Amino acid sequence: MAYSFQTNVTSVLAQENLRVNSLFQSQTIQRLTSGYRINSSGDDAAGLAVANKYRSDIASLQQGVRNANDGISVLQIVDGGLNNISKTVDRLSTLATQSASAIFSGNRDTLNQEFQSLLSEITRQANNIGLSSGGKYNTVNTIFIGGGNTASNGQVSVDLSGTANQVDAAGLGLSTASIAAGGTLLTGNTTRLDAPGGLFLAASGSQSFTFNLYSPTAGAVSVTAAVTGSAGGITATSAVSQLNTTLNAYGINASIASNGQLEFGGGTPFTVTSTLGAVADGLTTASTTVTATNGGVYTAAGAASYTGVAQTLTLQNGQGTKTVALLLADTIDTAITKINAQTSSIGLYAVKNAAGTGISFQSSSNFTASATVGTGVFTAAGAQTVNAPAATGSVTGNAVAALAVITNAITLLGSVQGRVGAGQNVLQYSIQLAQSQISSFSAAQSAIRDADIASEASNLTKAQTLQQASLAALAQANSAPQAVLALLK
Repeated sequence: MAYSFQTNVTSVLAQENLRVNSLFQSQTIQRLTSGYRINSSGDDAAGLAVANKYRSDIASLQQGVRNANDGISVLQIVDGGLNNISKTVDRLSTLATQSASAIFSGNRDTLNQEFQSLLSEITRQANNIGLSSGGKYNTVNTIFIGGGNTASNGQVSVDLSGTANQVDAAGLGLSTASIAAGGTLLTGNTTRLDAPGGLFLAASGSQSFTFNLYSPTAGAVSVTAAVTGSAGGITATSAVSQLNTTLNAYGINASIASNGQLEFGGGTPFTVTSTLGAVADGLTTASTTVTATNGGVYTAAGAASYTGVAQTLTLQNGQGTKTVALLLADTIDTAITKINAQTSSIGLYAVKNAAGTGISFQSSSNFTASATVGTGVFTAAGAQTVNAPAATGSVTGNAVAALAVITNAITLLGSVQGRVGAGQNVLQYSIQLAQSQISSFSAAQSAIRDADIASEASNLTKAQTLQQASLAALAQANSAPQAVLALLK
């Protein structure tokens, strides 16, 4: 080994080791004071990338849990509203049952006023909870939670879309219901169905009734209700039951009136016609075409046969005024479509008359009608005659029909409540999964990013010892060149 004043190699080595040991001590102190093993990308670049991915997933899941909790809160609000609407429907059922009793001696119009007010209240509450037509929550409600390997796996959907989830009066099929007095008998009919042991439709086998009616979901449509007989004949009760299988879905109820004849009731706008050949055991008089216009509502009869003409109609009730402009080119079908497009929002409807050649205007409340010219919908210009609900036939017909649609409304409402409840449960389960993922991702991130305190404490002792040894050795290395001076003595 050569001895030199110029380069103290031993000192240089000691300085380098002192630098390394000081850096080791500084890094150890940084890890102990921050609690992290990785404090910069240089500490573990690959590990930092993985840890950052976990941290991002955790942040997304934590917000997803908040989203799900918000979704549950919304569904709880909706559920509370549905429960209140359900109680309102219970009151409708109570009123309809009261009116459906033939021995009720009060004023059915008073009952119907409350009934109609409650229908409006149901619609108002449905609007408030967003489950009316076009309502805020009447759609597929998607809540993003995260944690999935694809975007679709990271979200939960609660489907409250479409008419099946509308709980306003129209969605529940109640908008045309009425419990006012007035059943509808068939003109030209004299057949009694109340004879003890009476059997019908053995000879002809069947009889059909064609209804021109207004449905909230389908608009003005034609519906045929058929009664099928048998070789030995069927009872009147069986015939009425067959009719109601078809008609109850439209808010119309067939029954046997107090005079023993077939009648139809309900708040749904309708006209009906039926023809039976020369058969003695039909539900109506043989060889007679029987017809009826719903006598349980306010009506205005148009011309017996519609004629296309440029004519402006003005229709008004307590809910508003509507003006309809008809053209020469309009057919009876297009005219009815135009009229209902304007007037259905105020509870006033147009349907074909019993013959299917003219138009009948019907509403559960009083209204006025006028035309600018004649020979169109109305044969004369000016104000038209509006007839009040009829007092003939069974006074319970409307109420019985209302009970049928209320029963259906309860079923529909229960289905919506079931979907809302299922949505709450699904969101609860999704929160549990997200919380589990947060715990797992946090543990995985900790294993990569967090410092092992026990190990780092040991490293600190080691670093301090090495640094002290390096300082002592450096002092010795720096004094080594002085020994060379002995060679110059």
